[in-house]
Amino acid sequence: MCERKSTCRRTYASLIVTLALVAIAAQGYGQDGKAGIDKANEMVRGYFTNGTNLMYGIGAIIGIIGAVKVYQKWSAGDNDVNKVAAAWFGSCVFLVIVATVLKSFFGIA
Repeated sequence: MCERKSTCRRTYASLIVTLALVAIAAQGYGQDGKAGIDKANEMVRGYFTNGTNLMYGIGAIIGIIGAVKVYQKWSAGDNDVNKVAAAWFGSCVFLVIVATVLKSFFGIA
C-alpha cells in the first residue's frame, strides 16, 4: 500500500476526478443509437440495387465468356461440350437467382 496517507489520498482523489471526467465526456459524446441504425439500413438498401445490377452485369460477362469457350470446344470437336455448356450456363443462372432471392429476402423491390 501507500507509505504516506497524503500520497494515497492524492492518488485516490486524482483517480476519482479522472473517472468523473471520463464519465462526463462519455455522456457528452453519446448519440441516438436508433438514428444510426436507421441511417445504416437506409444506406445499405440504397446500395443494394446497384449491387444487384453489378451482379447482373457480371453474369452477362460470364455468359459471354462461357459462350466463347463452349463455341471453341464445339468447333474443336471435343466430346465434353455439353458438360462445359451446362457448367457455364449454371453459373450465370446462379448469379441471377442469388440476386433475385436476396432482393426478395431483404424485402427490397
